[in-house]
Amino acid sequence: MTIIRDSFYINGQWVKATSSETLDVFSSGNGELFATIPAGTVDEANAAVEAAAAAFTSWSETPVKERAEYLTRVSEKLAERADELALIFANEVGMPLMLSKGVQAGMPTATFADVATRANEFEFEHEVGNSTIVREAVGVVAAITPWNYPLHQIANKVAPALAAGCTVVLKPSEVAPINAFILAEIMHEIGLPKGVFNLVTGLGPVVGEAIVAHPKTDMVSFTGSTRAGKRVMQIAAEMVKRVSLELGGKSANIILEDADLAKAIPDALFKCYLNSGQTCSALTRLVVPRSKLNEIEDIAIAAAAGFAPADPVTGMSLLGPLVSAAQQQRVRDYINKGVAEGARLIVGGADAPEGLEQGYYVQPTIFSDVLNSMTIAQEEIFGPVLSIIPYDTEEEAVAIANDSLYGLAGGVWAGSEDKAREVARKIRTGQVEINGGAFNLVAPFGGYKQSGIGRELGQFGFEEFLEVKSIQHN
Repeated sequence: MTIIRDSFYINGQWVKATSSETLDVFSSGNGELFATIPAGTVDEANAAVEAAAAAFTSWSETPVKERAEYLTRVSEKLAERADELALIFANEVGMPLMLSKGVQAGMPTATFADVATRANEFEFEHEVGNSTIVREAVGVVAAITPWNYPLHQIANKVAPALAAGCTVVLKPSEVAPINAFILAEIMHEIGLPKGVFNLVTGLGPVVGEAIVAHPKTDMVSFTGSTRAGKRVMQIAAEMVKRVSLELGGKSANIILEDADLAKAIPDALFKCYLNSGQTCSALTRLVVPRSKLNEIEDIAIAAAAGFAPADPVTGMSLLGPLVSAAQQQRVRDYINKGVAEGARLIVGGADAPEGLEQGYYVQPTIFSDVLNSMTIAQEEIFGPVLSIIPYDTEEEAVAIANDSLYGLAGGVWAGSEDKAREVARKIRTGQVEINGGAFNLVAPFGGYKQSGIGRELGQFGFEEFLEVKSIQHN
């Protein structure tokens, strides 16, 4: 049964779209129509910004404890709808149902709860000499979010923005938008004051650019491609608006000579293939000692067998389909380019997995003997494609890791934690995990170089939405 949404959430109420134009959302597993949403116009985007601007003064003056209570209630309501959300994510994004509930639904639930606690504990004022340093809300925030972890990325922006006292206009990805409508329903259900949270769906060049360009927007928080992030930055620069960007990645995972390969290589495949490789921080370059290349290939080939793709709703695989037909073709093109440029294909390939001709599936793929200058080692593929790059010295391994336009994440495996930390400090990225360290929802997330500007999550993500004022006194 197709989900039909025909309204936006503006100024505390559902407002029917003025245009009859709609956007289709397809189920990743079978390619069938899953939902339709309204295509917003510039006028509707402007109305949402105006509503957010009108609500800002009252909301920013609302006691922090009250703002935090709203976020706690959002977290509770998201938890109540976790099963529903997981099924939506399995269809919209393609992450298997067995993972979607904990990852796609679980992370935003935790983030809203964490930010509520953080807001109550945060020191908004302190004294420095004869000055009172005050942290105040930036203002109206335009939040533009991607499709790969849709509600997680929404929560990373909306929760701290609201806690800081900002009001928000959200433009979610049109590829995976239904989860955002559920969040808007929750905002309405808990009685969030009108205008504090607004939702307008549509295309980036229309709705996205309109909310960025509006003179009453004070800040833009964007997650997506580096190309689109540059466009956001250009528009925002015309009015010198604050911009937070979380963009692409091509993260390297360095395996040192004394690493435990039996643990490191299976973990490396999981860190590359999670969400079918549709993760900006995916560890897609496996940088390995040349002397152990054959052994590592054997372990990787065996581990890849555990990632046979399956239907994300009914299957029990760790690997589902890609999000769309366009993304599927993009990944296949990269696989073909890897072959054409001379990388050695040892697992997978561009053909559809056997028995999964319907839906947007790609085989889990591994290339070896990859040169870091090759396209598949330099460009973000956003699919289940791992490049194994051999090195001869530790210095070369670090140089390979840093030879990228991006600097979002990375990994190091070593026989000792001290050695792993030593190498991790040399990698020019915003995050590095050592010996399989787990993702931390309260650690700052963001990148160096063309991976972005600013940080999300935890204290650093909260402070992105605050201005600093000093009040001098006698």
